[in-house]
Amino acid sequence: MQYQVGQPGRVIVARFNDGDDVLGGLESIALKENLRAACFSIVGGIKRGAYVVGPETEQMPPVPVWRALAESHEATGFGTIFWHEDQPRVHFHGAYAKFDNVRAGCLRRESEAFLVLEVVITEILGVDARRELDPESGMVLLRMAPTV
Repeated sequence: MQYQVGQPGRVIVARFNDGDDVLGGLESIALKENLRAACFSIVGGIKRGAYVVGPETEQMPPVPVWRALAESHEATGFGTIFWHEDQPRVHFHGAYAKFDNVRAGCLRRESEAFLVLEVVITEILGVDARRELDPESGMVLLRMAPTV
């Protein structure tokens, strides 16, 4: 385990309107505001998206199992933003509900807000964290400088 201690910085409140690209919008905010490390929570609606529900097996590299949202769902979840090279990268896990059917997973592409989606982003100051390519998994994972 690795960890660092930071403190909260700016708090950004964003509203995504019907049809807005959620993941792309979060990356745009991070670029514009130069958010090098942040966490966020969402609440609202998503009407389209592709998310991962786990690997097929425990072997490396993992083969993702994809699911799709093809209509409006209530959505809530938590995510982080850290940079990989010169771009912010979003990692978000959420729950997506329609009537009594609830699904959960890592939203990775084709994210589209439904009606309204609210996001509260909290900047994290004082940490040296970034995403780097992990050769074993083939994924871009969180890396931190060792603590002293």
